[in-house]
Amino acid sequence: MRAAIAAHQAGADVVVVGKRFKKDAHTVLAAGGINAVLGSRDPEDSWQQHFADTMKEGYYLADPRAVEILVREAPQAVVELADWGCDFARLPDGQLDQRYFGAHKYRRTCYAGDYTGRAIIETLADKVEELKIPVIDYQYVTRLLVTDNTCFGAMSFNIHSGERTVFLADAVILAAGGHTRLWRRSSSRRDENTGDGMYLALQAGAEIADMELVQFHPTGMVAPETWAGTLVTEAVRGEGGRLFNAKGERFMEHYDAERMELSTRDRVALANYTEIIEGRGGPNGGVFLDISHQPKEFIVEKLPRMYRQFLESQMVDISKEAMEVAPTAHYSMGGVVIEPETHATRVTGLYAAGEVTSGVHGANRLGGNSLAEILVFGRIAAESAVEHSRDLRVQLRAPEVIHAAHADLDALIRPGEELARPLQRAVRNTMWQNCGVVRNEEGLRRALGRLSELREAAKLVDVRPSSEGWQDLAIALDLRASLTAAEATVLGALERRETRGAHNRSDYAERDQELQSTFVIAQDGDELTVSRRPLEAVPDELIAWLNDEEYQVAGRLLE
Repeated sequence: MRAAIAAHQAGADVVVVGKRFKKDAHTVLAAGGINAVLGSRDPEDSWQQHFADTMKEGYYLADPRAVEILVREAPQAVVELADWGCDFARLPDGQLDQRYFGAHKYRRTCYAGDYTGRAIIETLADKVEELKIPVIDYQYVTRLLVTDNTCFGAMSFNIHSGERTVFLADAVILAAGGHTRLWRRSSSRRDENTGDGMYLALQAGAEIADMELVQFHPTGMVAPETWAGTLVTEAVRGEGGRLFNAKGERFMEHYDAERMELSTRDRVALANYTEIIEGRGGPNGGVFLDISHQPKEFIVEKLPRMYRQFLESQMVDISKEAMEVAPTAHYSMGGVVIEPETHATRVTGLYAAGEVTSGVHGANRLGGNSLAEILVFGRIAAESAVEHSRDLRVQLRAPEVIHAAHADLDALIRPGEELARPLQRAVRNTMWQNCGVVRNEEGLRRALGRLSELREAAKLVDVRPSSEGWQDLAIALDLRASLTAAEATVLGALERRETRGAHNRSDYAERDQELQSTFVIAQDGDELTVSRRPLEAVPDELIAWLNDEEYQVAGRLLE
């Protein structure tokens, strides 16, 4: 929606096509906050320090240019959103309030209680409505239409009626989320973040990268089963939450005694995982996050959603009892390869923004950067797409490509011996067991074999649309995309023979300076190919801000 606003304001005709109702996209689940150097709480903060925190948190696998653009432009994006009416918390003098998030040197995370994502998406939706930008909901995009390496639109079908639509366009912006629903415990909802955005890009001829770099949020719910994986926001720790094991030990002192619960997400996730697998977990296989030392009024004001979430799901009052939590697949740091200044892919006319892309988060995302990313890069992708559209003299149209897109869907609608839902569960179990918080070569090889078996089974999936809707077809397409995204993730994890950030290899426990590079995956016929690509160097004027001897000495030239 931010991209649509920018394109409209630049004078282009634009339409938004999405799977869900426009005010219920996945962004509503982002709870804790959005980063921008405003200095409301800590005037000494700077964009350079935000840059340094992001690069360090990403273990120097982020694209420095993308990070610089993000941190420089985030303040304007947040202030703009506030001016449009977003319900950010404010200080008594009217400035936007800012809270601590893990691994930030200063307080720079703006927030609306613990429902920041919902506040942002409702503000954007209201702006879209004000500008009369058309939004078509409940559309499943099945293929990006490409000829001669040029994207000229997309095809979709209505999830309820099955009606197909071909959207012809000078440019397409892909903003379709990540692939974290590929894991059994995930903070994503059931039919979201299945990797279909990455799949669409690959099929169109774009590249994806660093799919193995998946952030496991330290704190997801563990019970009841229907809620397992649901996010317990980092804002709980930001507001003073403490982690304990079943023995009552505040164990973070063994993993990061200086930052404790406000350590980096990968360290806290690995700490929680280690406590659990070593037998110090609770009755549901989690550790305990406790905020009950804070006054109830404080909790209800600062963490209203978490307070209601545990009451509704477990009848637990978090002002009196601890929450049992465990790591949950939360965010895709990898994704579609884009050019930072324009967010263009290598397919002419195809742009991408948000979690579906790679580049800005490296090996571990800094909490609060994702909401800033969608605003900053949504706008940039749109402005680039509009410029491309204006420069066009002739737009290609290829009827045979459209016919092929129809034929692809027609071939999937058939009786079959398999059901998609059990195969989806099998993919998630495979990824959780073999490519989860900690990986090794034996497990990853096992995952590849199992995914190959599931791919064959998926060819026999039963798809029978009825008066109940076309969900069968949507689920079958989700499954197809998931299998490709899962394979890309496992291939990347095999190649990255090191432990860095969110990627933990038990058989390669140390960071390897030679692997400070990106692993790029492309589609070659029916096969996925993996290649290694060097990273850009950090600009000279920003080196000093990193204040990291290892980077300055060994990581300067990334050949």
